[in-house]
Amino acid sequence: MGASLLRLHFHDCFVQGCDASNLLDSTSTIDSEKNANPNNNSARGFEVIDQIKNEVDKICGCPVVSCADILAVAARDSVVAFGGPAWNVPLGRRDSPTASQTLADIDLPSPTMDLAELIKIFKNQGLDERDLVALSGGHTLGFSQCRFFAEDLQENCPRTGGDGNLSPLDPTPARFDTGYFSNLLEEKGLLESDQALLSGGSTDELVKT
Repeated sequence: MGASLLRLHFHDCFVQGCDASNLLDSTSTIDSEKNANPNNNSARGFEVIDQIKNEVDKICGCPVVSCADILAVAARDSVVAFGGPAWNVPLGRRDSPTASQTLADIDLPSPTMDLAELIKIFKNQGLDERDLVALSGGHTLGFSQCRFFAEDLQENCPRTGGDGNLSPLDPTPARFDTGYFSNLLEEKGLLESDQALLSGGSTDELVKT
């Protein structure tokens, strides 16, 4: 679940900032980001955030802590729980009253993107190539579905009904370490967008570092 909570926070922040908009369900006025291609049938952990929010509100006596702040803290604590570093999380985010499936489809990186596309989509968020490589390192945790594998690896997936089969994103999916980058050095990136970071382009040296 820790990998899923880290991913939820990333997917939240990439669409109009860290405002918990990706937690909202569809209504007559809300175009839920849960239905966007990068989230549909893959994003999870919503009920965990709901549970944390309920417990925090009980302790505080009223809803003073935003879901966006809870997402940010849960992502940090998930990394720590898997052996990664801690960092201070400034608080005070406000929850969005609306969401945008359209923007989620446009703004979130795709597992099939090449390096130029990744650099562009991160630049649109004010992030440089170092940020791109560092944040991609979050793929040291968790698993991916067969339908997102790099094309040459999809040959290992079942011919029918196997799109949801899972494989670890790096050899140690329950440990926050440098295994993801070591995997790229061995040309074993699970997703096209992972191996694109070490493909003879401008981010090669950052991956090695």
